[in-house]
Amino acid sequence: MFKRSLIYIGILITIVSMVLSACAAPTAAPQETTAPATEAPQETTAPATEAVQQTVAVETAAPATEAAQPAAKKFTIGISNPFISSEYRTQMIAELIETNKEYMDKGITNELVIESADTDVAGQIQQLQNLMAKGVDAILVNPGDVNGLNATLEEAVKKGIIVISVDQELNVPGVYNVGIDQKEWAKTSAKWLAEKLGGKGNIVEIEGFPGHPANVARMEGVDEVLANYPDIKVLAKDTGKWDEATGQQVMSNFLAAYPTLDGYWTQDGMAIGALQAVIAANPAKFPVGVGEGRCQFLKLWESVLKDHPDFETIAVANPPGVSPTGLRIAVNMLLGKQVDKTKLGGVNGLSFVIPVPIVITKDNLQEGLNICKDKPDQYLLDGIMSDEEVLNTFFLK
Repeated sequence: MFKRSLIYIGILITIVSMVLSACAAPTAAPQETTAPATEAPQETTAPATEAVQQTVAVETAAPATEAAQPAAKKFTIGISNPFISSEYRTQMIAELIETNKEYMDKGITNELVIESADTDVAGQIQQLQNLMAKGVDAILVNPGDVNGLNATLEEAVKKGIIVISVDQELNVPGVYNVGIDQKEWAKTSAKWLAEKLGGKGNIVEIEGFPGHPANVARMEGVDEVLANYPDIKVLAKDTGKWDEATGQQVMSNFLAAYPTLDGYWTQDGMAIGALQAVIAANPAKFPVGVGEGRCQFLKLWESVLKDHPDFETIAVANPPGVSPTGLRIAVNMLLGKQVDKTKLGGVNGLSFVIPVPIVITKDNLQEGLNICKDKPDQYLLDGIMSDEEVLNTFFLK
């Protein structure tokens, strides 16, 4: 019995050992195949990772594409203005900001980068360098010199920046111009003056800043007109620096030197100062002079008529709106719209010539006054082309 019991016990131990070995087999198997098991995932890791990456890329690509639909890129436009002591420039900057907001609201542009201060040629070159350093896509420049900025503007063009000279025309390769024809603008009032004088008489001239492109073009226009009237003598010429107070002082000096003056030609805000000088001097006969398309001047004109009902002058609008019109042109160029080169003119064939919006004479003075009814005295009679007008006028259909 004892022996038989031992045999049973031995068999039982053997059976338990086999069961335990069977249970432990799964654990042992991986331990024995650790290296192959590690290699196997290495072989499949790359494809698995690529699959995940592709999935993530697909999932993130859709939002990126959707975000890009309104505009592939928001454009940044820089402004270079070297002369701020002028209501014209104040209105110009305000209108640029207002017009750009239309495009900002559509997701097309960022805020303007504005470099604006009273400065000289070197200072404006620095303005332009600053704009290039900030990576702007287009530059609107109101130049302070007819030639001094040329090299810097050409540098900007070579960087792929769209460069547009506003208000004043430059002859620089690759640089566009947007503005009225300044020479024709001046010739309009010069012809009026010559005709009102009957083709003869003694006059003086008050010009803006010598060397500024617009002033150069204007004075050339006046000279061309007067060349046809040899009996009109220019007694003197001085600069009023496009400043009302300076213009008044210059005119006062002229009236003291030439008390029997027949007429005078001037431009912009200096016309207000010149007329104020005439009013203060109160000569027996007012000299015939030209004015400005500004509300302050039109109201002064209306006031003079109360005591001098035969008084006449002319106001040819010089619209600050040419600059925001230039902004519209720049935006459409940045959007890839093709300019119709047959519509361009100017000295280099790259000028978008904007029509003068209005000319005020005694015949439509009331129309001008009506425009000024709800405007401040500093407001200049203006005209800004709409986006649709710009596209229809200057771009290929």
